[in-house]
Amino acid sequence: MPSVKNPNGPSKNRLAARAAKARKQAQKQSAAGRKSKVTKADQRRGARPGLLPTSGPNAAISAKKRRKLERKMEYALKRKMEEEREAEMKDAPEADDSTKDGGKATDEDMAVDTENIA
Repeated sequence: MPSVKNPNGPSKNRLAARAAKARKQAQKQSAAGRKSKVTKADQRRGARPGLLPTSGPNAAISAKKRRKLERKMEYALKRKMEEEREAEMKDAPEADDSTKDGGKATDEDMAVDTENIA
């Protein structure tokens, strides 16, 4: 007697279709909470949330170009910090020199209090 599967159960094809449908619904439901950040104009051109364009402002940047841009940004930040530091130094009042006449001390500066010598 030949072996035959249960004729009352669903076929393999039907089981696969049911599983695919369940996967699709679960994926849609999980994506419903996330709002797409792709603009309408880009969506009309075929953009989707998981895909990045190959050109334009939103295109992915290569690792080499990213490093170069980071370096440029660091240099710009460093220059800005230097300018701020120089601006602070210009605003600061100049220190008063106790010595006048080109660095020579006067008699008043050299005076010693002789009363409190013990």
